[in-house]
Amino acid sequence: MTDLSQDPQTAAEETALDARKQAYFTASQGQLIWARFRKQRAAMIAACVLLVLILSGLFAPFLSPYDPTAKGRNADYLNGAPQVPQFCDKSGCSLRPFLHPVTRERSLATNFRWVEKVNEDERIYMQFFVTGDDYRLFGVVPSRLHLFGMEEGYIHIFGTDAAGKDIFSRTLHAVWTSLQVGAMGVVISFVLALIIGGVSGYYGGWLDSVIQMITDAIRTVPAIPLFMAIAAFIPAEWSAEMRFFFISMILGLIGWPTLARRIRTHLLTERNQDYVLAAQLSGASPSHVIRRHLLPSFTSYIIVDLVISFPYMVLSETALSFIGLGLKDPVNSLGVMLQNVTKSDVLLNYQWYFIPVIFFITLVMAFVFVGDGLRDAADPYSEVKK
Repeated sequence: MTDLSQDPQTAAEETALDARKQAYFTASQGQLIWARFRKQRAAMIAACVLLVLILSGLFAPFLSPYDPTAKGRNADYLNGAPQVPQFCDKSGCSLRPFLHPVTRERSLATNFRWVEKVNEDERIYMQFFVTGDDYRLFGVVPSRLHLFGMEEGYIHIFGTDAAGKDIFSRTLHAVWTSLQVGAMGVVISFVLALIIGGVSGYYGGWLDSVIQMITDAIRTVPAIPLFMAIAAFIPAEWSAEMRFFFISMILGLIGWPTLARRIRTHLLTERNQDYVLAAQLSGASPSHVIRRHLLPSFTSYIIVDLVISFPYMVLSETALSFIGLGLKDPVNSLGVMLQNVTKSDVLLNYQWYFIPVIFFITLVMAFVFVGDGLRDAADPYSEVKK
């Protein structure tokens, strides 16, 4: 019984504590995972960064000022340096961001490289929610509205490439393309791993032996020579979309063995537990036992593998496109954009080509930190710092 003589503040604290205990014991598994995940600062920061990158890619047509293909190229600003909007200059300050017009010419003193001259006496103001190149938001909604643009001319926050295409627009679209490839590859590999690993671990015996031989055979296939052979047989007339789906399927078909092996190992351990035998004696089907009893018992491992597999798929697509075996222009992916940074001329003169590398590293690291955070949050035996 509660001591009526205690002060109201203590009584309120005990009531709040009892409410938290009740909420804890009645919470679902998802709520418990989220509560533990929120206590990890690094994972939360990574999740916010990852969310920003995903939204940036999803709304890339609206956020980017120009079409990322040759349609939106600026032929007068090839290999142009980044243009940073400013609010103040020698004439004073303005509430609206602006740029100074730039004229370019070849110079003998610089071995005929571009030399830029800035006209600081003239301003070109930046505008928001402007009408520009056509696009389809989410691939469905037609629109011409862009977040920002200029009163006249172009603005290139990350500069331009050798073809005059805006690197900022290309980077946002590239992030979304790489995420799409990774998502498709993860879904395919995840479904295959659950089915193959679940059947192998639950039934065991000769069926498990056959499946494991097939799994080991797939694991021993070297990825790069495989893709080189596949690239040699891809018809040249395939469209960018067909190549995109083909690469995603291949990444998924060769990415399932690791997760399948982990699922199989856990099921071999858990299939003889009392709760599994009780479900079998009550007449539950094998699929019901696997889906409702065995798989939920190691949700943390599945979550970690899914999140960690995502950057692996992005890395695979980037590596393949980087060496010319994956996606190609006019598709914009991080791997396609990283092909440009291999030239020594870029390293010496056009360092802004490396800006997509920063996005790539940030994307992969965000997935890694979120995966680690989810692993600790989903594991009830892990000690999470409060």
